[in-house]
Amino acid sequence: MYLPNFIISGFPKCGTTSLHYYLAEHPEIFMPKQKELHFFTNKILSRQIAGKGDKLALKTHIRNFKEYSKFFSPEKNFKSVGETSPSYINYPELFNEIKNTLSNPKIIVLVRDPIKRAYSNYLHLVREGREQLSFSEALAQEDKRKKQHFSDFWYYKFNSSYYEKLVKAKEIFSEVLILTQEELMNNPEETVKKTYSFLEVNSEFTPTLLNKKYNPGGTYSNNIITRTIFKPSSTKNFIKKIISVKPWMKDILNSITRKYKTNPKAINKETEQELKKIFRKEVKHLGQMGVEIKQWGNYK
Repeated sequence: MYLPNFIISGFPKCGTTSLHYYLAEHPEIFMPKQKELHFFTNKILSRQIAGKGDKLALKTHIRNFKEYSKFFSPEKNFKSVGETSPSYINYPELFNEIKNTLSNPKIIVLVRDPIKRAYSNYLHLVREGREQLSFSEALAQEDKRKKQHFSDFWYYKFNSSYYEKLVKAKEIFSEVLILTQEELMNNPEETVKKTYSFLEVNSEFTPTLLNKKYNPGGTYSNNIITRTIFKPSSTKNFIKKIISVKPWMKDILNSITRKYKTNPKAINKETEQELKKIFRKEVKHLGQMGVEIKQWGNYK
């Protein structure tokens, strides 16, 4: 039986989908047909059902080990077998279970300018027709939403709080690679080759998909086409269960929605300054840890 020897473990809205597809193209790497299995975090996420669409989102999560292991049955031997679940990094209390179940897998984590990540997270839920509040209002409601057991995807500040989770990951797992979304976007070939070296596969291989960006984010005009594409549904969940979502399928959807893309409203200055205060110390610690933060905003 095959099981993952590496995991792209998060953070949400930091480029995990693009990296997943880039790695899946490598002939020595196996990735399962379904991205975002969320097997290890399902026990926590299954209790977070108060937000609009939260119950529907759980339908594609994998609930038991037997079902999980079925995703890792490649027809030939691969040097690296992985999976991508952006929720894992947010729950350090589960790291030992992941380590013991998967025999100390290599961990890949993507981070991003925390304010931009939080806003991208917010816009994602707006696109899906789930988030109705303004960004500043939603941030103010975060603690209340936690108490009400909304899905953690509604916790914009929580998902942008990286440092302590990364420290714990480095403490538990033997090998942890930290990348930034900015590195992946601006220097995709160099960043992917660094990842290949980390996974000990041929680093000279160049994916054909490097010029493609997946789940590009942003805002779009509200019409029947964008609502159909972005709004979660049982039909979409069913399709994800039976059909492997290929990059070319994402390309088609992106080409359709691109014509409806609009300029997102800027974060108001007061909210931005408040978030800078919240993340200032964290960004400083990340820089001291060696994370490439020079392309992030000014948090001094």
